[in-house]
Amino acid sequence: MDVFGVRELWSRLKIKDKPLLLYGMGNGADKIINVLSGLGISPDGVFASDGFARGNLFHGMKVMSYAEACGKFGDFTVLISFGSCLPDVMENMKRIAAEKETYAPDVPVAGDDIFDAGFYHKNEKNIDAAREILADDASKKAFDEIIKYKLDGKITHFSVDTDKDAALKTLLRSGYGAYIDLGAYNGDTVKEAISYFPTIKKVTALEPSPRIFKKLEKNAVFDGRFIQLYNCAAWDKSGDAGFIDGAGRNSQLSGESSVQAYDSHKESVKLAAVDGLCDFKGEKLLIKLDVEGSESAALDGMRRILSENDCDLIVSAYHRSADIFSLPLKIKKMLPHHSIYLRKHPYVPAWDVNLYVTK
Repeated sequence: MDVFGVRELWSRLKIKDKPLLLYGMGNGADKIINVLSGLGISPDGVFASDGFARGNLFHGMKVMSYAEACGKFGDFTVLISFGSCLPDVMENMKRIAAEKETYAPDVPVAGDDIFDAGFYHKNEKNIDAAREILADDASKKAFDEIIKYKLDGKITHFSVDTDKDAALKTLLRSGYGAYIDLGAYNGDTVKEAISYFPTIKKVTALEPSPRIFKKLEKNAVFDGRFIQLYNCAAWDKSGDAGFIDGAGRNSQLSGESSVQAYDSHKESVKLAAVDGLCDFKGEKLLIKLDVEGSESAALDGMRRILSENDCDLIVSAYHRSADIFSLPLKIKKMLPHHSIYLRKHPYVPAWDVNLYVTK
């Protein structure tokens, strides 16, 4: 893969020629500040979208509005430090990027490996190998642009975004009898799967956050279908682990990052291999994995199910820096006769990157 000419963001930031401001607060900003600190860089300020700038403090800095930041600093570099898929928020990001030098740094949800030039060159062979096994040109184009984005942090690479609706309708098959949802959150993705594939009559759903699991239990009324709900994290074996409960989408097993999730607390969680939780032998099966960086271990915990059933997968490929190449390579070894498609759905930063694995 040719990434010649891509400027590495972190090297660029080492040479600060103007003020550096964070756009946004929370866990994403915490992680970016942590990486900057390792480079000997301190941000000069922070601003937030209108309505969130109330004179409050973040890391000792007064949170300004964009207009206030412009008035105080004039020209400055912007680091987008939060995630959103809301159209109006993403449009505002694009507007700011048209006015200021703007980046959305790629920092991992889980683990501490930063996708910088050194990481790219260390893993270049595996990156190229993963690209080659992708099933169509759209997948390879999205893969290329995501890799470039990870290196230079520019949201202009997100022109490859595609709607999730199109992926679900065109990349997957039909006629699924059962559905396994790993990282089911409050049941929204179970409802989504059933709406697209109404032949699903059996559902197994896992959600590790105790707070969100209560919502899942409340919402798990799916027209008389057979439903199994488990308050545990998908893994390769049963056990227990420390858990940072960020209320679902920011949750992760503790020890996965040096920066604790924003608005979260630590507790313990049960671990379980899916092979030991359900038996859908002979079913045509759809499995979704969105488990905040535990995708590889969760795949190892479902080898029996994958061998006994006609399975398609939807796998998140963005939580760890290596996921975009390591997960396709792993899945291809496990399911050598399946096709693997990659799509990025609208989100800043490069979250909601999914692998669609089907025959």
